[in-house]
Amino acid sequence: MVLDDPRSIADLRRYFLKAGDEAYAGGQFERLGGGGSRPDIANIVTAADLIAVELLSVHLPPHRLLDLLQGHLGERLAAELARIPVEVELRDMDAVPLIAVGGPADIAWRMLRDTDGIGWVLAGKLLARKRPKLVPVYDSVVACALRTGTGFWEWLHGRLREDNGSLAQRLRVLHRQANLPAEVSLIRVLDVVFWMRHHHEHQGSNCRGLELS
Repeated sequence: MVLDDPRSIADLRRYFLKAGDEAYAGGQFERLGGGGSRPDIANIVTAADLIAVELLSVHLPPHRLLDLLQGHLGERLAAELARIPVEVELRDMDAVPLIAVGGPADIAWRMLRDTDGIGWVLAGKLLARKRPKLVPVYDSVVACALRTGTGFWEWLHGRLREDNGSLAQRLRVLHRQANLPAEVSLIRVLDVVFWMRHHHEHQGSNCRGLELS
């Protein structure tokens, strides 16, 4: 049981709280520049957002950086972000119309994913920066560790709601025990625990992953 393993608390502290040469750059993803979901910048992409995304080991081509900051792509994304409330959490029922096919979060993700030079991983990480309570950070290592694939948002929404929210409660306990900053969401706790446990051993398509429970 990965979430119940005492190593998970230590991993969270190492990822989010270490400083200096021992720090993980991704531990600043939520907090850099005051965060990406502040009211004044919640619906626009800023330079701090793009730097935060690159802290998660993904890189945008220069022309896409400019397009997001001052071009048509940024304008289109802003229109969809304006339709996604900042405070809705993935475990809420209000999340369903946002993440469902044709919902604003889904439209924004597909728009970014299908843009040359971005792709599905970077698209998800950028949206996670702008809506950290709703959109999880998700890449091939996390997908492998959790043994999940397409439809991850819907899958995780269901897991967070089943058994009277027992998974959400376990994540909340881990958050408290690791003494994490308030800006770190429950769904971020999940992805970091599994990424920390699995990224060194991940073997690509031949990997068996881990177990959620």
